[in-house]
Amino acid sequence: MKLLFILITVILSVSSFAQTKYLIYFKDKGIDNSMRLEKTSSFYKSAINELTDRCIERRIKNLGEDNIISYEDVPLRTDYVSNIEAVGIQIKNKLKWFNAVSAYLTQDQVKQILQLSFVEKIEPVRILKFKSEQPDITGTLQKQMSVNTPFDYGASYNQLQLSEIPIVHSSGITGEGVLIGVLDSGFDWKEHEALQNAGVIAEYDFVNHDSVTSDEEEDLQGQQNHGTLIFSIIGGFKNGSLIGASFGSDFILAKTEDEKSETHIEEDNYAAALEWMENYGVDITSSSIGYNEFDSGYSYTYADMDGKTTIVTRAAELAFSKGVLTITSAGNEGNTAWRHIIAPADGFNTLGIGAVDGNNVVENFSSRGPTYDGRIKPDAVAKGISVLGAQAGTFDYYTFDRGTSVAAPIACGIAALLLSAHSHLNNTQLRSILLETADNSGSPNNDRGYGLLSALRAVEFPNLEYSDNSYTLHKIILGQSNFNPQTVSLQYFTNETSPDSVTMDFNGDKTFTYKFPDLLNGVVVEFHITYSDSLNNTYREPETGDYKFIYGQLNISSNLESNIKLADYTISQVYPNPFIPGQHLSATLAVNSSGGEQLRIAIIDASGQQVKLYETVTTEGENYFNWNGVSDRGIQCASGVYFYLVRMGTRNYGRKMILMK
Repeated sequence: MKLLFILITVILSVSSFAQTKYLIYFKDKGIDNSMRLEKTSSFYKSAINELTDRCIERRIKNLGEDNIISYEDVPLRTDYVSNIEAVGIQIKNKLKWFNAVSAYLTQDQVKQILQLSFVEKIEPVRILKFKSEQPDITGTLQKQMSVNTPFDYGASYNQLQLSEIPIVHSSGITGEGVLIGVLDSGFDWKEHEALQNAGVIAEYDFVNHDSVTSDEEEDLQGQQNHGTLIFSIIGGFKNGSLIGASFGSDFILAKTEDEKSETHIEEDNYAAALEWMENYGVDITSSSIGYNEFDSGYSYTYADMDGKTTIVTRAAELAFSKGVLTITSAGNEGNTAWRHIIAPADGFNTLGIGAVDGNNVVENFSSRGPTYDGRIKPDAVAKGISVLGAQAGTFDYYTFDRGTSVAAPIACGIAALLLSAHSHLNNTQLRSILLETADNSGSPNNDRGYGLLSALRAVEFPNLEYSDNSYTLHKIILGQSNFNPQTVSLQYFTNETSPDSVTMDFNGDKTFTYKFPDLLNGVVVEFHITYSDSLNNTYREPETGDYKFIYGQLNISSNLESNIKLADYTISQVYPNPFIPGQHLSATLAVNSSGGEQLRIAIIDASGQQVKLYETVTTEGENYFNWNGVSDRGIQCASGVYFYLVRMGTRNYGRKMILMK
């Protein structure tokens, strides 16, 4: 009996003091999240003072000078943080985007913290059971043919050539001027020949909270392997052995995975890393980790893959809303009972990348779509088998791997090349161009999305720059080496003007521009470009049809339709977008229906909270819905990115709009 009593005491003691990592959410920041942040307010000043100059510059380029600060940027209240620490709790991560902190708590501490008046709720941090990929033994280190390029790609040639990257490199576009953030398990980059000269300007370990991202004594040895390989696929360079997709870029590295025990990844580390990277001024982020099955009974379900539920997805979408292009692997669940994409690839704007083989056939393991709310996923694909990368813990060894993990960094590199070639592009333009120029953009599906990405097609796709109250068209020609620059001509027309043909201005470096005359916002402009080579062969882009854009907006469409057709109804783009209440009184969405169907339109903010709901039965023909920026509570919503989610019967559709004030 005495022994039994002692055993019970020990069990109770362990239960009382066992700790789990939690997110502690605060009720406020001292300002209502629906209030406008005036530039003269202390909240605005404290928020902008925390941003780096590079971050501010990127936000201005993407959002405009008057919209760079939102409620998420307001710092956490220091008195709340101090009160948490005052009771002996050590905070691990501070997440101002979520108005929360993370910490390890006993059950007694959970009860104690919930009694604090400023605490809204406490949730366990979900911990992923990390699924390591098996090395790809089918790859060979034999040199591959590198045709007409100044570099010897070695065995890395095929993984880049499938997406037409070497020809872009050979034109001098290598990713220079672009800052990329990589989130993964750790990085042993300083000692490897392909990475030791990489442009790493910052790194941080969100597990051990120090600046060492390679294996440390407390880490499971080999934790750095995956991240090192992924980083080298983007940024490695060793002539004759390995050349990364965007080796000329600069990088910041975040170690977010903790593999010490029962290999796992913690969501708050990922969210904190994205917040840190965005503040540092990154242009693009890439992650090759994903979230669906977790330890401790806190697994997500497929219903949570809706673009607004998981913390990692919400963090990626918030980063996108602030001007960052977010890219992630779609997941390797194609052969499992789960099958679908995993978070954060379910995001509305986050590009989820699937995997194809060397013949551009989707791999069986590549996760499929759709998202739970019916959107097409993955967004695009890249080579995901026999992909070469640097082997951590060595100076000159390389290894092959497979998975959507190795496809995502190739996609990231393509995006960086596009931004390097056209530095004026914002993140929504980058995303649009990548999807427009993928090889399945005319008929996207839930196996390969919009298709195989191409660096050449993306860089050559015409794009717009808005400057000095005018729109300038940019065009690069790389695929035809013997074209005559004097023959590059633009033919365009609108529904209000007669067709016009003009010679584009040549800057001497395969780049051509044309400044459009002033037109009315909302006018549809259609155009194509022609040029000839030295043999008088004529080329037309596009080969058939015309490019289109709406004057006042920056995205150009070719294969992607401006209006989305789903069976027997059509959803228009929101117009205008962005919109300004008062100047543009409302944003208008048109739904063309055969009538008599239940229609639900929900407007969601960037944090995933519903602010406005319309529910009705459609009439035959056009059904118009106008939103003036006011929530269902009658409060004017803050500037920022919002999503409209349309459900007609069992069919779903969603897209982004921007509210400016």
